[in-house]
Amino acid sequence: MSQQFGPDYVRAIAPYQAGKPIAEVAREFGLDEASIVKLASNENPFGVPESSRQAMAAAAAELGRYPDANGFELKAALAARYEVPADWITLGNGSNDILEIAAHAFVQAGQAVVYSQYSFAVYALATQGVGARAIVVPARDYGHDLDAMAAAIDADTRLVFIANPNNPTGTFIPAARIEAFLAQVPSSVVVVLDEAYNEYLAPEHQFESSQWVRKYPNLVVSRTFSKAYGLAGLRVGFAIGQPALTDLMNRIRQPFNVNSLAQAAAVAALNDRAFLAKGAANNAAGYRQLVAAFDEIGLEYVPSYGNFVLVKVGADEGAGARVNLALLKQGVIVRPVGAYGLPQWLRISIGLPEENAAFIAALKKALS
Repeated sequence: MSQQFGPDYVRAIAPYQAGKPIAEVAREFGLDEASIVKLASNENPFGVPESSRQAMAAAAAELGRYPDANGFELKAALAARYEVPADWITLGNGSNDILEIAAHAFVQAGQAVVYSQYSFAVYALATQGVGARAIVVPARDYGHDLDAMAAAIDADTRLVFIANPNNPTGTFIPAARIEAFLAQVPSSVVVVLDEAYNEYLAPEHQFESSQWVRKYPNLVVSRTFSKAYGLAGLRVGFAIGQPALTDLMNRIRQPFNVNSLAQAAAVAALNDRAFLAKGAANNAAGYRQLVAAFDEIGLEYVPSYGNFVLVKVGADEGAGARVNLALLKQGVIVRPVGAYGLPQWLRISIGLPEENAAFIAALKKALS
């Protein structure tokens, strides 16, 4: 019998499955990369903003040096934007890093973490990674049931994850409901409010949760530059919380976890309001384009507040995988969500109008 290494809870982890890269699909199906449409990973269809490209070009001269380990310029820009002291900010190698750091900083093996059914896969991975016990609360209408989550917190619970809007379902929780939940949570339990898709919210739904950290010392707000800011390949995320929390997170955080180009690009993108506005407008129009097609075809979907839509493509358990394969053969990459317990559904990122149109045409063919 071969030697087994590491604890059982690590061997039990199923590695995170990312969306298929364009090059892999081209190789697998003999397609031209230029013809492939990728709507799988909730990336910004406009790519990197020009302001960030210029900032990276200027920063490239110093790539022989280590990056600023404390991210002074980026933290200063974030502190100014969110009106918090710089020491209330923790930088991450994407917001995934922030979620992992939080689990390692606040939870010991055997303690509990609460999160919702159908919520981001990294919550489960972060929980397993520290040997903690997962309390998975059944979803309500494919989103968070905050009353049930509050009731599920037990004496051993140390961390709660909330995604708003939620990935992969796109559901949204209004500010008043989240604040009512925060008021119920014991002060010994840290709440991570994961707002990776916050910038895609319509103005009437937006609220500045970063200001809640003044009122709730056990709150961490997590954000990312990977979605609306177009910097997914650079991996930049950040957390806002009171120093009692960020001090612990910064002890866990790897040195130099956000590289020099990423820091420079993020500072530029943060202040590029025109790029954000262009992305929000495209996203709103693309959402209407997709759901109009789903209504025409007669498909069920979950109303979404992010830059993606979850759509049901069949009644049988194999529907998602079958339609996904048919789309891949046509050069359209979307995201199957069977691993989330949703095998009949696909998650479709909102792209440019022509990308959405190519997907709709391919979907009609796949369903026929």
